Amino acid sequence: MKAVITVTGKDSVGIIAAVSALCTEHNANIVDITQSVLSEYFAMIMLVEIDKLNVPFNAFADTLAALGREKGLDIRAMHEDIFNTMHHV
Repeated sequence: MKAVITVTGKDSVGIIAAVSALCTEHNANIVDITQSVLSEYFAMIMLVEIDKLNVPFNAFADTLAALGREKGLDIRAMHEDIFNTMHHV
C-alpha cells in the first residue's frame, strides 16, 4: 500500500531531510518525490510505501502533521485508497 504526502509552506533549510527522517523512523519507504521552490514557497509531493509502518497509519499522519506545525508547514498524508477514490468519482 502507498500514501501520498504533501508539504507546503515557506522554504527553509532541512524540510526534505526532516520529512525523510520521519519516514525512515516509521519504516515508510519513499518511492517517488518531487519538490519545487516557487519564489520563497516550498512545495513537495512524496509517494511512500506504508506496508511496513511500525505505527498505525493515522498515527503516522498525525506525526507528520505535528512536524508541519513545529516547522510552520502544512504536511498531510493521504492513504492511497482515499486518494484513488477521490479521483475516480
